[in-house]
Amino acid sequence: MRPMLSCIASTILFLLSALYTSAASLRVAPTNLELIAPDSAAVLNLTNDGDHPINVQVRVVKWSQTDGAEDLEPTTDVVASPPAHQMSPHAEYVVRIVRTSKAPVRKEETYRIIVDELPDLSRAKAGAVTLSLRHSVPVFVRNPDAKAPDVTWNLSRRGGSLFLTCTNNGGSRFRLSNVILKQGATKIGGRSGLVGYVLAGATMQWRLDSAKSLSSGSVTLQGQSDLGRFDANISFQ
Repeated sequence: MRPMLSCIASTILFLLSALYTSAASLRVAPTNLELIAPDSAAVLNLTNDGDHPINVQVRVVKWSQTDGAEDLEPTTDVVASPPAHQMSPHAEYVVRIVRTSKAPVRKEETYRIIVDELPDLSRAKAGAVTLSLRHSVPVFVRNPDAKAPDVTWNLSRRGGSLFLTCTNNGGSRFRLSNVILKQGATKIGGRSGLVGYVLAGATMQWRLDSAKSLSSGSVTLQGQSDLGRFDANISFQ
């Protein structure tokens, strides 16, 4: 019985791996774009790593943060050209991202490019799950003299979880990754990889690992930002 179950499990994993590989044929670079006024255009490079043609749709949405939540809404201030394309196998394609708004850039503008690999219904099999792949690429438009991010931190505990809050009073976004929280020499929580962005004038909160031996006093926050590694002290009550 065990060998049969093992064989079935291996077959399922192989099929899932094949399905994922088929769906994940679209590659997008770079992972973020920045336009510094008066520049008004940049390029996004798409690559089809698969063995079949794919249909790709590209659109731009306005990105904001309100009450700790991400908001995406339609916009015509920044557009993608062309917005749709069929890519041949192993082909590369360039999409132009253009700020069409004539309004002056007064503060950092934030958008996201949504790139969808659309399902090919002609290749879909009856009873099979059809997957589509989506990439979300941040776009920042700012003046060369935009003020740097100016962040403050707060740490709270609810139940067995730690919550890290960041408020950005500066003029440009703050990107946070690879967080470690320490009290003295003891690590009390953290989060690897990208934690998230805090846009200018916004506040965001993230759940970290469960709290370990956390007491009132000073907590050291170590992390990575756009400007490199940093340390910050947080007073925890």
